Amino acid sequence: MSDVIENGGTSRGDASTLTKKEFTSDQEPRWCPGCGDYAILSAVQAFMPELGIEPHKTVFVSGIGCSGRFTYYMDTYGMHGIHGRAPALATGIAVAAPELSVWVVTGDGDGLSIGGNHLIHALRRNVDIKILLFNNQIYGLTKGQYSPTSEEGKVTKSTPFGSVDHPFNPIALALGVEATFVARTVDNDRQHLTEVLRRAAQHKGTAFVEIYQNCNVFNDGAFDLLRDKAQGKHNQIRLEHGEPIVFDEGNRCVRVGENGRYEIAPTAETDPDGIVVHDAHGRPSLAFALAHLSRGPDEPSCIGVFHEVERPVYGQAIQHQLQAAKERLGAGDLDALLHVGDTWTVE
Repeated sequence: MSDVIENGGTSRGDASTLTKKEFTSDQEPRWCPGCGDYAILSAVQAFMPELGIEPHKTVFVSGIGCSGRFTYYMDTYGMHGIHGRAPALATGIAVAAPELSVWVVTGDGDGLSIGGNHLIHALRRNVDIKILLFNNQIYGLTKGQYSPTSEEGKVTKSTPFGSVDHPFNPIALALGVEATFVARTVDNDRQHLTEVLRRAAQHKGTAFVEIYQNCNVFNDGAFDLLRDKAQGKHNQIRLEHGEPIVFDEGNRCVRVGENGRYEIAPTAETDPDGIVVHDAHGRPSLAFALAHLSRGPDEPSCIGVFHEVERPVYGQAIQHQLQAAKERLGAGDLDALLHVGDTWTVE
């Protein structure tokens, strides 16, 4: 990023007049032609000015994978970390500099395999970061091996007879560790993607957004049931807080079935009182049930904000502790701390 901070910290522009250009770097995006990452990048660059936060107060952190290149295309501060460690790096940044807007870009391989442990702890801690997980159900950068979200039976270069692994459900995973904001959207629906980003940015704490993203080289068409406009209007279950969950142009709904289980049924055959009304601010178990309506994106699936609640933010709690300690103990002496207790001189 060039010419971001001048004259001892004066920003390069008025936040109220920021444009997409301010967040677009001079690096040429390089993904496979037709990759869904292009659409996500464009949407994010166009959305960021809405926040009124200047580029030099914004940080994007990524790990390894096709999504890892994202940081080079945003004209903000950024860090391209090692495999899976983006949430850990972002946690340190957010806690040390809470005035910054911190975003994590990861993928289903980077975030849910070697990075799974870092992801779940960032979510449970409720660090003030926004995590965008690009889910294309494949390892794209390393040329088409199965990933933690690939469906059972997936034939790839690493599973020539079909994967025997049961895949992660990223939404259910996030809800299971009690993340305070959990949502899903799709790469080619600019309006829906932007609205979910807007909601995530407004949230205080960790916001987790799964983005179904097409890999047209190694897993093309995996999300056609939801991404294709002709099919999507029948199979996208759009969640709106306080609204009955009805989809397929009103023909189908989500209702409470036997033993309280959620199920998809014809609206005409369902008592209106039995149709589920979405409660994004309710118990995680309600959202968890919605996350399991489908076994994957080859069935009607929910998109939108599943769950959003308030909880103390991790960085704020640490700052409060530090301030309390300073008031009680006074200014610290680093040299005294380093030499307290037993010390040795090595000659």
